[in-house]
Amino acid sequence: MRKLSEYIGSQFGNPRGIIGIICCLIMNIINKTMYNGVVDSLVLNKNMKVLDIGYGNGYMLNKLYKKSDGNIYGIDISEDMKKEASKKNHKAIARGKMHLTIGDCCKLNYADATFDTITSVNTIYFWEDTLKGLEEIYRVLKADGEFLNAVYSKEWMQRTSYTKKGFKLFTPQEIAILAKKAGFSKVEIKDIGHGNRYIIKCGK
Repeated sequence: MRKLSEYIGSQFGNPRGIIGIICCLIMNIINKTMYNGVVDSLVLNKNMKVLDIGYGNGYMLNKLYKKSDGNIYGIDISEDMKKEASKKNHKAIARGKMHLTIGDCCKLNYADATFDTITSVNTIYFWEDTLKGLEEIYRVLKADGEFLNAVYSKEWMQRTSYTKKGFKLFTPQEIAILAKKAGFSKVEIKDIGHGNRYIIKCGK
């Protein structure tokens, strides 16, 4: 049972194969409040550039695209998820409004001050170097841009069996401290789920 839990946990961090596809569908359901909370917090238009980190099967990308009508970028470490996200968003990609890449948020292949908005839902647990990832996000964000990072509480995550290995768990306050170390001067913590779900909003 322990090995099964660890395997499921690894799929959440790097979805692959049919199990990865199933895990992403599960995440779409259990993370719905977080996706909606992030999108509802954003004011987007078609002239803005938006980056989603850890796009999975493209569910969040689709919501961002529908709200802004384009200029959506995504980075994920899973080749299988790029295929799934490309299928889900093929019309936006064909229009040249969505651009998906494979990569690591700790080594973003974008120029300084590229994006107006950056989003991420439940990916920070898996970053190899959390501070470096936040520094990279800070670097590619425009001076008046914002980063919205949705996470579960540390306590909530600790109650689940699959987070025992391969997850770095943080309180929202710990993430806020790291964000300030990365250079963000405006950091706001918003409770969107009765003490279990949060959005950490970071601005320069």
